[in-house]
Amino acid sequence: MGRAYQNRKESMAKTADAKTKIYSKYAREIYVCAKSGGVDPSGNLSLRGLMDRAKKDQVPGHVIDKALDKAKGGGGEDFSVARYEGFGPGNCMVIVECLTDNPNRTFGDVRQCFTKTKTKIGTSGSVSHMFDHCVILAFKGHDEESVLEALMMADVDVTDIEDEDGMITVFAPHTESFKAKQALIEAFGEIDFEVDAIQFLPQTTTEISGDDLPLFERFLDMLNDLDDVQNVYHSAEY
Repeated sequence: MGRAYQNRKESMAKTADAKTKIYSKYAREIYVCAKSGGVDPSGNLSLRGLMDRAKKDQVPGHVIDKALDKAKGGGGEDFSVARYEGFGPGNCMVIVECLTDNPNRTFGDVRQCFTKTKTKIGTSGSVSHMFDHCVILAFKGHDEESVLEALMMADVDVTDIEDEDGMITVFAPHTESFKAKQALIEAFGEIDFEVDAIQFLPQTTTEISGDDLPLFERFLDMLNDLDDVQNVYHSAEY
């Protein structure tokens, strides 16, 4: 498959207060997940996976605990998921995922990022059909064949498996996330996943160069500065 992927923390690495922003966005996502599915990670598998990812991204324990305590208390903000699509600099495809308590404000803020970089936000579905919504699991050790066999035995719908320098990366539809992880753990014991994420991966890429490159960097920075933005996915290659 050879498709590159990156975590949000990498796309935000240039901002001076990147860590604070990452902590804030994880806290919001943990709060929403715990409020909707319960604060016990053993009974809320989505929350358990989210907390594991937060710890891998070095989010302090007190940030996670505060978000859980907030969810226990009830009340609080009523966040909803919002997803916006469009074409960014160089005509690359872009998906912006948000958690918002004011959709009108968030849409206006995201649209402004497109407008200020002379690009255009689209309608729902305008580019998402050109992305695969995947769970990505990467871990060291084992071999490609044994991993594929374990997943097939568990009837997991695997999209692809890559083996690069001893790092196995499994791609599967996002709906197979829990099933795939359980199959691997049952087959190989506890696994320290280097990557455990659900992302939109572009089916094709668009090369960004020339004047479009600094414009694209500015576009990403503007989106990442928005508190409501959780993830930005794109087809740009540069």
